[in-house]
Order: sequence, then structure tokens, then C-alpha cells
Amino acid sequence: MKFAKILILSAIFTLMSFQTCALAAPDFFGIDTKVAKSSDPFGEIPSVYSASKYEQKVTKAPASISIVTADEIKKYGYRTFGQIISSLRGFYNTQDRNNGYIGARGFGLPSDFNSRLLLLIDGHRYNNNIFDAFDTTEGFPVDVDVIERVEVVRGPSSSLYGTSAVFGVINVITKRGRNQHGANIKYSYGTNDAHKTSFSYGDRFSNGLEAFVTGTFFDNQGFNKLFYKEFDNPATNNGLSVGNDSEQAKKLMAKASFGDFSLQALYVNRAKDIPTASFQGLFNSHLQTFTDQAAFVELKYDHTFENQLNVQSRLSYNNYRFTGDLPTPPIGLINKNLFYGEWWRMELEASKFIWKDHHITVGGQYQGNFHQNLVNSDEGVAKKNLNSNEDTYQWALFAQDDYSITDNLTLNAGLRFDYYSIFGSTVNPRVALIYNPWQNTTFKLLYGTAFRAPNQFELNYAIKDALVANTHLKPEKLDTLEFIVEHYFTRQLRTEFNVFQTHLDKNITSVGTQSGSQNQNNRDVESIGVETQIENTWNNGFQGRLSYSWQNTVDAHTHQILSNSPEHMIKLNLIAPLWQDKVFLGLETQFMSSRRDLHDKKDPKVQNYVISNLTLYTQNWVKGLELSASAYNLFDERYFDPASSDHVQSAIQQDGLTFRVRASYDF
Repeated sequence: MKFAKILILSAIFTLMSFQTCALAAPDFFGIDTKVAKSSDPFGEIPSVYSASKYEQKVTKAPASISIVTADEIKKYGYRTFGQIISSLRGFYNTQDRNNGYIGARGFGLPSDFNSRLLLLIDGHRYNNNIFDAFDTTEGFPVDVDVIERVEVVRGPSSSLYGTSAVFGVINVITKRGRNQHGANIKYSYGTNDAHKTSFSYGDRFSNGLEAFVTGTFFDNQGFNKLFYKEFDNPATNNGLSVGNDSEQAKKLMAKASFGDFSLQALYVNRAKDIPTASFQGLFNSHLQTFTDQAAFVELKYDHTFENQLNVQSRLSYNNYRFTGDLPTPPIGLINKNLFYGEWWRMELEASKFIWKDHHITVGGQYQGNFHQNLVNSDEGVAKKNLNSNEDTYQWALFAQDDYSITDNLTLNAGLRFDYYSIFGSTVNPRVALIYNPWQNTTFKLLYGTAFRAPNQFELNYAIKDALVANTHLKPEKLDTLEFIVEHYFTRQLRTEFNVFQTHLDKNITSVGTQSGSQNQNNRDVESIGVETQIENTWNNGFQGRLSYSWQNTVDAHTHQILSNSPEHMIKLNLIAPLWQDKVFLGLETQFMSSRRDLHDKKDPKVQNYVISNLTLYTQNWVKGLELSASAYNLFDERYFDPASSDHVQSAIQQDGLTFRVRASYDF
């Protein structure tokens, strides 16, 4: 009821405001009225594929959309995918010196493994079949330098994509041969003796073959000394972890297409030392490490017939492997984890306009998980503590209709049925009413549900006297109601306002029992929030955006704010050309309000912060050469991220001032 009042008032207020702006904007912004009327404000509106599984203008998409381009990635100096996603309204990235985790709309439980967001690599589903997860640091599957664009679709999308598409879908579209036209080599150097070298080659040949191949090697010595006050006593080196923060990553990707067929293969391997003594490990030990490895090969067919029927199919093989060594106190006996998953996936879908005003999309998917192996053992002990290997499957059918009721009113409705061998079936709809009362204004009223299936780690991982398996877990279920307004004052000046309410039912959380901790469907979460943004691209090359997000995300029963859930976020991004098209300055500043940690019951313990990043980028001085220099956390802000229950620490201190220099050369 509370949200319904806010939604109605917001709709009325926005209708009145934009009716006024439609009349007042030309004078207010100094725009010549005649020019504004004669120009097409939709001429600069970008298209997005991921919202409906076909190309459409973002104003027609049944969601709130953000797009990040390769040009922005270079000019803002982004090093990791976590930096890219945290620049967008409503999202934030946290890390615990193990992995990186994305928070969305106030939901970012520490060590959540990003299982409530779906990651696509060129449309290929990437989330693995052990944790249903991905990393946002150097374990991200592709180097950010080979990203052509990122499409972020906010809100529930299980009606098209199934599990994990709870708070959004992220489609990372990588470069193709036509984007490269030859060879490229990149090198960067930064704080903590961090080196990254990459090579790529691509082209589109006269016979129709298009190919792209790239490889990246990253090595970082990490901080030599890190202090944790929770271990500040002589028995644990007075809280100093020395030489335990190094990291390496290797990435390979190859793509080829000919006619209607395309083939893509990807491999990533990341090794990380752990300085925080997480999972009750021995503090200040060089032996606590883990390695993440993932790969897939996918064959895709995409053909549009003469009657405009488009048919797509994908067939892929995927695997994931995690190994971790945990030295346990007091003598450092090594406990070993091995998690290994293999699965194949088949997708088939068709899309066509019928009766002139219906765009119909139908499809189906099948995934066979023929290895989901969880092993835990102690070094030197023959008997394993755990050896679980599951063979499961899932399949789905979906349909969507994009119905143009009138020239300025569209109804988008979709429905998907999923069946899982581990728990049964679930049905998820999405409905969107999209209204364009004026040429430059769009209103969207959205409702949808989504689900997250329990993953194998949550279902079956068990350690005697510590962790208890729970094979009876049910999927989490989320429903969201959202109202969006998008308005173009000019071809370049755009603003967006949206208000949303979500309810997450049967949230899987760890609960203490007499036999140890166990994952249970024991929490409901409610969230209400507002996001707004204004962005502009000037004709002289300047571009910028300013966004504000407010969210209140609480336990539905106790009404306590969730841990790692900021109430306010403000973000400013600006690219300024300093000299023609040769020298650019990229600046971003982010404010995040205080957050609760897992141990806090009343007052926030992780204080608010403001950080700024600055990049100087040059191009075109020498043909094919790009240079940049970046400073991150420019003012050396001391700030923390909340830690998970896997840590003794309640919060993990983040990096202070760091730097990177980068060179790229095409030849």
C-alpha cells in the first residue's frame, strides 16, 4: 500500500512535470524552438538487444537500460568489470581481497557470489553450475579491453532467461574481427608491480570469414603488508599479513563466423593468495590460496528467412573448476576443496512480426549437468570428508509478444516455464506497458517475477560439525513493480526517473543448527527505491552523467536493513576533451552512504565514503597508438566494505591511492 501511494503520486507528479518541461525546456536550456521542433530527438537513441532478445530502441525496451561503450572504458581507465558496473546507477561493487561482488538495488549480501545476476558473454549464459556465479575482479571471463559494449537490463528477466535473472541481466558484447582490422598489443603497469600484457588479432576477410583471437596475462604482487586489527596479537604476527596478496590471471578467447554460423571459445584461469585468513584459516600463511578456472565452446546458428522469420540456435560445452588450499590452525594442516562442474546447453528460439503489430518470440532451452562434483579432504588423509557428485538437468519453454496497440502504446508480455530435476517447476511472467504521449517522452509500467534456483554448493556442501547439507532447498522468488519515465530534452540531453518495489521470497541464508550451519529458505526481503539520472553529450566532445539512487532494503519480518545495503548513492561521470580529439580527461566521483555489517544489529559500522578516479587518455598522436595514465581513489580515502561470515573481520579495508599507466598499439 505504501508503495502504491508512492507510485501513483510519482506518476501524477511526473506527468505534470514533463508536460511542463515539454513547454519550458527549449527556453530553459537555451534551445532554439524551431530547431528543436524540426530535429528528430530519437535520432541519437541507442538500441539494445538483451531486454527482449532482439534489437530495439532503449525507449521501447521493457526495462531500465544502461549501456557502457568501449570508448568509455578507455577514457575512464576501467581496470576491472567491477569498476564498470559500479559506475552505473543502482549498482555497487564490493570485494574482500578474494573475489568481487555486485550489489543491486540495495541487495548485496557479502560473498553472495553474484548468483542473483545473470552474466551473458555475447549472449552465452556464463554463470557456472556449482555456485551459479561469476567474479568481477581479475577472474572476470574477458579482459575489459576487448569489450565492445555492455548492456545492463535492470529488474527481473526470468520470463526470458530463467534462473539468476533476478535483479538484472548483463550482456557483455566483445569485439569482432571488423572492430580490430589487424593486430594489437597492450601493456599496463600499476601499483604493487601489477603487469598486464595482451595481444589480439582480428579481421573480416573478402571470402566472408570473420575472426578474432585474444590472449591476456596479468600478474600482481599485491600489497606486501596488510593489517587486520582482529588478529592484532603476537601469536598472529600482530595483525600483519605479509606477502599474501599476489594474483595471476590468464585469459584466452577466439571467435570465428562464416555466413549464418559462428563459433566462440573462451578460457580463464585465476590464482589468488588470501591475506584475510577467511574460512577460519591460519593467519599470515602463504599456503592459503585458490584457483578458479572456467571454459566454454559454443556453436551458434542465426538466420533470417525471406519472410523475416529469425531463427537462432546455440549448442555449447562448459566447464568450471575450483581448487582451494586452507591451512587450519594451530599447525597449518591443509584442508583441500575441489569443485568441478561440466554441462552442455542447447537453446533454440524464433522471432517474427505477425499481423504487422505483434513481434512474437518463442523458444526453449535444455541444460544437462553431467558433473557437479564437490570434494573436501585433508592433506595426507585417504578418506574424504565430502565427495558429492550430482547429475541433474533443467529445461524451459518461453514466449513473448511485443504488441503495438497504437502508434504510441505498446504492451510487452512474456511467460516462461522452467523445470528442474532437483525441485520441480516454476513459472515466471513479465508484463510491460510502454506509452509515448510525446515524441521525446516515454512512460513504462512494469511487473515481473524472477527466480533463483538453489545451487549445488548450497544444496550439498557439508563438513562434519560445521556445515550441514540441505537437499530440500526451494528456489528464491522475486516480484517487482516498477514505474519509469525517460525524457529527451534535446538530441543529447536525456533524463530518467524510476521508482520500484521488490519482494524476495524464500531467500536462502545460512542458519545455525545443533549440527552446524545450514542453508535454509528462511528470509523474505522487501525493497523500495528511487533512481534518477541526467546525462548529456555536447557537440564539442564533452559528455557526462549524474545519478542518484535511494533504496530501503529490509528483512520483511524484522524490518532490519540488510547488511552491505547503502541507502544513498550519488555518482558523477565526466569526459572532457582537453585538446581536439587527441587528449581527454575522464573523471568519476562516487558517494556511498553507510552500511551495516553482518555483526551489527543497530547502527551502521561501515561509514560512508567518497572516492574519485581520474584518467588522462591520449590518441592519434601516432597512428594506432593510445596512451593513458590513471589514479584511483585520488584523495586516498580510507574506506571499508562489509565482510561475510566467512571472515573474522567485520569489514575489509579497501585500496587507497593507486595508479596505472597503459599503452595500446595497433599494427
